[in-house]
Order: sequence, then structure tokens, then C-alpha cells
Amino acid sequence: MRHLMSPLDFTVEELDNLMDLAQDIEKNPKKYAHACDGKKLATLFFEPSTRTRLSHEAAMLNLGGSVLGFSSANSSSASKGEYNEPALQSGSEPFCRI
Repeated sequence: MRHLMSPLDFTVEELDNLMDLAQDIEKNPKKYAHACDGKKLATLFFEPSTRTRLSHEAAMLNLGGSVLGFSSANSSSASKGEYNEPALQSGSEPFCRI
């Protein structure tokens, strides 16, 4: 698995391809309406960020996926210092791939 922590983790070619894809999605939304069918986006916002949270949720829903998460760390076990990766798993099937 590749971890992306910064825009500098992309090559120039990858960034160009990503921008081309974003433009195509914007121009042809119906073409991508089911691109994320069966996929889940876990949103873990530990600081208030309503606009960012809602834009990520809207994008995932527009691509046919679903969203789970919390809008504030105060409404999760993170407020008790209990955040860790196993919290993202339910039984044997993870909510998302990290």
C-alpha cells in the first residue's frame, strides 16, 4: 500500500493525470456516478471542519459510494483518547482500508 502524506509524494506525471481525471469527472459526472459503488469513505475529522467534511461526503455520494464517520472528535471515543485503527473495523470486515 502506498501512503500519501503530501502533494510532494506524487510525481509530476501523476499530478497531471490526477488533474485530467478531476476535469473529466467535473465535465462528465454521469460517467462516474457509479465509480465508487460498494465503497465506503471513513471521515475522521478531529477538528471542526464542516465545509471540508461536507465536500468530501458530497463527492463520495456523487460517485455512488457511502460515507461513515463523525463530525466532531467530541462525538467519538477519540474524546477519551481511544482512537486507533481497530476502531475502524467491525467483525472481520474493515469499514475501510487504511
